Amino acid sequence: MADQQALDEVVRFTSDLIRIDTTNRGGGDCRERPAAEYAAEQLAGAGLEPLMLERTEGRTNVVARIEGSDPSADALLVHGHLDVVPAEAADWSVHPFSGEIRDGVVWGRGAVDMKNMDAMILAVVRSWARQGVRPRRDLVIAFTADEEASAEDGSGFLADEHPELFEGCTEGISESGAFTFHDGAGREIYPIAAGERGTGWLKLTARGRAGHGSKVNKENAVTRLAAAVTRIGEHEWPLRLTPTVRAALAELAALYGIETDLTDVDALLEKLGPAAKLVEATVRNSANPTMLEAGYKLNVIPGEAVAYVDGRYLPGGEDEFRTTLDLLTGPDVDWEFSHREVALQAPVDSPTYAGMRAAVEEFAPWGHVVPYCMSGGTDAKQFSRLGITGYGFAPLKLPEGFDYQALFHGVDERVPVEALHFGVRVLDRFLRTA
Repeated sequence: MADQQALDEVVRFTSDLIRIDTTNRGGGDCRERPAAEYAAEQLAGAGLEPLMLERTEGRTNVVARIEGSDPSADALLVHGHLDVVPAEAADWSVHPFSGEIRDGVVWGRGAVDMKNMDAMILAVVRSWARQGVRPRRDLVIAFTADEEASAEDGSGFLADEHPELFEGCTEGISESGAFTFHDGAGREIYPIAAGERGTGWLKLTARGRAGHGSKVNKENAVTRLAAAVTRIGEHEWPLRLTPTVRAALAELAALYGIETDLTDVDALLEKLGPAAKLVEATVRNSANPTMLEAGYKLNVIPGEAVAYVDGRYLPGGEDEFRTTLDLLTGPDVDWEFSHREVALQAPVDSPTYAGMRAAVEEFAPWGHVVPYCMSGGTDAKQFSRLGITGYGFAPLKLPEGFDYQALFHGVDERVPVEALHFGVRVLDRFLRTA
């Protein structure tokens, strides 16, 4: 059992890490090293020998291994990223990098994504050192750079250049799972991630004939681009159910006493009420136009126009995604991936998933654990190159009205102290016996 010092440390570590500004603006504009040094110091204080690794100066990753008691068991990767998305201080109730603790809540960018989990990992490991605890499996602890952009300086670099550090790892856990989802009817649902949609960020380029804005121009690049963007934005993607999503629908339907009719999933989602939010974004591929670039003067028709689209595809859905984009863009617009990562799926009948479920249920026996597929992605994509199956498991018990998912990349990101305490207890329970 995690001791009182671990409960105190998880709060302090979360606040300290938030105060270290690791904003990742993309394009290499980030410096995670101070946070990596902080994490490495805490690991060293637990008797470990952390390695600090960089592909680019200042973009630091930390890796350490804890030897398990069963040398025949496969190793488990436990990872969290150190970077955060930007925050505009003027929009926040408190400064986003203050790490302020007010009314039992820790405030700041990274409080849920995901310096809270980083702090939980550190607190648990240090608690074990004080108590002389060894996990059953070898654990590889990794704190990564660059997750909020391309991961090229983080998990991608580690997987490609330092695979030996992850020898024996067959499974991993990280962010976005085992948090409290309140359904509005008194139930607490704890979704554990067992899959991720793939990432297909697209650049669309339309070319045409440049000319004077007052002249007829049937080869207008802006018009061609706008038409393609409209087709993409209005496209209704067909239903595609993965095993993880099927399992989620079946367990949610059973929870609500609803017949699992997968012939009309949209009607089933409607019957699930607020709980449908856990599933609705992952029953289809998606493509959302997000950025437009064209022209340099109002009365000049440009010869080129560019758009960007955030595309996501389900496990097994990339071929359909590509084919559909070819049709929607048409002959006058080219498209390419500006960033692409694989979709993931993890079994929900594995001993590891059962262990996560049991750990949550021990400390939230009234809760309902269900699997789900993430609509976005994590560093698990890069680590999958090493044959590591990824789960989302960063436990938090949250009060009603606390919209966890809305706080990801949102204003006034924050996490209750009690949620961190719950997370440490559950993580400790799971990792001891995983």
